[in-house]
Amino acid sequence: MAADCKSESELENTTAMEGKTVLITGANSGIGKAAARALAKMGARVVISGRDRPALETALADIRSASGNNRVEMLVADLSSQKEVRRLAAEFKQTFGRLDVLLNNAGVILSRRTVTVDGLETTFAVNHLAPFLLTAFLRDALVASAPARVVTVASEAHRQTAGLDFDDLQHEHRYFANSVYSQSKLANILFTRALARRLAGTGVTANCLHPGVVATGWGAGGDVTGPFDWAMRLARPFMMSPEKGARTSVYLASSPDVADVTGQYFAKCKPKQTSPAGCDDDAAERLWAVSAKLVNSEQ
Repeated sequence: MAADCKSESELENTTAMEGKTVLITGANSGIGKAAARALAKMGARVVISGRDRPALETALADIRSASGNNRVEMLVADLSSQKEVRRLAAEFKQTFGRLDVLLNNAGVILSRRTVTVDGLETTFAVNHLAPFLLTAFLRDALVASAPARVVTVASEAHRQTAGLDFDDLQHEHRYFANSVYSQSKLANILFTRALARRLAGTGVTANCLHPGVVATGWGAGGDVTGPFDWAMRLARPFMMSPEKGARTSVYLASSPDVADVTGQYFAKCKPKQTSPAGCDDDAAERLWAVSAKLVNSEQ
């Protein structure tokens, strides 16, 4: 497998995504927006999703202008709400029909424990349960559009935890922002492994990735305060650009080199071994069962 981590400028004259429809969550800024711009330049019909309508409208205009592609659309949804996730899936299918690539990009990290409208810890709900539920409700569209791909943004942060704490997945007893985030990113990897097994033979692949340490608005200010906020501010000048951070997402969404690759974890457009916890298929199956109960889904 030859890595093909091209820069956005190298993709400008590529039409590999002509006729393809892509849904990207958390695409109003950062690597989600950069991935949307790159895929739009490659000719894809790109649907961006986010919870902030004004920010999404600005991103929509920016992506259309930068890509020269007017087939960029938007759907507003707050992924912390399971009702909103279901509505997003239903609205997408009703409006666009086919789905060639689902890019689960949205993610949060919070200094303090909060709960969603569903009573679930927010980081776990947004980073793991939202892509789990969204993928479940879009599975029929993906299979009908096969060959298709599910790409989920995980992180090397998964190595900072020895495994999921199934006795406290909601972090009610202990809450440390880094630990909670790391567990949610491990969940992304385990979800991808379990999903790939369930999609075998359908023509739909599932892979996940580490984007790199990216200089975006994520993880600084707002919901992140105290020492972690200051650490992120100090580190920001040494981080990569959103465009570079989006390259592996774009590679997994578009490259023919990975058309038949599934259940893998990538970094810098190359497959990479996860931590031992990321290879635990028993934990992946247990997480799947618990997640299905938490979202009231039989998927």
